[in-house]
Amino acid sequence: MRRALLLLLAAVTLPTVAADKLEPFTASYTADWKQVPVSGSASRSLKQLDNGRWELSFEASMLVASLKETSTLQVDNGVFLPQTYHFERSGLGKSKEIEQDFDWTQKKVLGSDRGDPISVTLNRGLLDKSTYQLALQHDVAAGKKSMSYQVIDGSEVEVYDFRVLGEERVETQAGTVDAIKVERVRDPTQSSRKTILWFAKDWNYLLVRLHQVEKDGKEYQIMLKDGTVDGRPVQGAKS
Repeated sequence: MRRALLLLLAAVTLPTVAADKLEPFTASYTADWKQVPVSGSASRSLKQLDNGRWELSFEASMLVASLKETSTLQVDNGVFLPQTYHFERSGLGKSKEIEQDFDWTQKKVLGSDRGDPISVTLNRGLLDKSTYQLALQHDVAAGKKSMSYQVIDGSEVEVYDFRVLGEERVETQAGTVDAIKVERVRDPTQSSRKTILWFAKDWNYLLVRLHQVEKDGKEYQIMLKDGTVDGRPVQGAKS
């Protein structure tokens, strides 16, 4: 379920954003699992904290399972710098908890993954499994057609690749929005999983839809119910 709801995502370039371009947002979604006749819910938000950092949060629940993911980050000279990352999943006998602290002075990521210690060398450009989603959102807004990110996954650093497929209109409960369609690029000889994301052009490229097919053929989707961008309610065209 986590893979379905999270992106809920060659040489790797630094994901950048101007500090004044970050806009707080909130979004709530329906979460559907094709093989289960019960819908779940999900929410995502970005807010600025009193210390100048930003907090990116994601929560989801479906049946008896739930998860919560929270990152704090700073923007330094246009570069995302993760500060902390916390992930917690419960239910269905698959409990999991991850803690990561990004020490930019010592150039280390320290923490734990299901009780196992984490110690990874920290380089500028390394992102956690939540912050890279924000970087993707802003790179799509900047007009990039292909993107790569270094992402810490457990005690390993992986490269996540994406490419823009084009534009598409998406019908949501908030109305019909013009969106940019993006695909996670995977080696088909290594993985049969598929992930497609849609970002709303007129709403600071807020994620409005995600569709995923797992390697076992199971399908998942989240779809925007409502949201705000910099305090403005998301309103698409009415059908």
